[in-house]
Amino acid sequence: QVRLVESGGGLVQPGGSLRLSCAASPSIFSFKSMAWYRQAPGRQRELVASISAGRDINYADSVKGRFAISRDISRNTMYLQMNNLMAEDTAVYICSGALGSNVVWGQGTQVTVSS
Repeated sequence: QVRLVESGGGLVQPGGSLRLSCAASPSIFSFKSMAWYRQAPGRQRELVASISAGRDINYADSVKGRFAISRDISRNTMYLQMNNLMAEDTAVYICSGALGSNVVWGQGTQVTVSS
């Protein structure tokens, strides 16, 4: 089966940085596109960043200039580098991948930005 497993979340102070990882198995090549979403309590799930198989990248306006999405093919892993974090970034971050007509979701990893 195809799976996505996230890691890298945690507690960070405002202005700090985190790098989230999303390991794809058996291969990252299974996915036509991949994306990071986030969901805070009482909020709708928000698309943060996406990357296509052709390496086209899009970001939500709220994270432009601060976050960077990338993929390391040799490691079968997608990353989300998050810099200059703000309290508003606090959420569960979830990776996803489009597998044909289906979407695979990771389990989510908590990011908390607090002083």
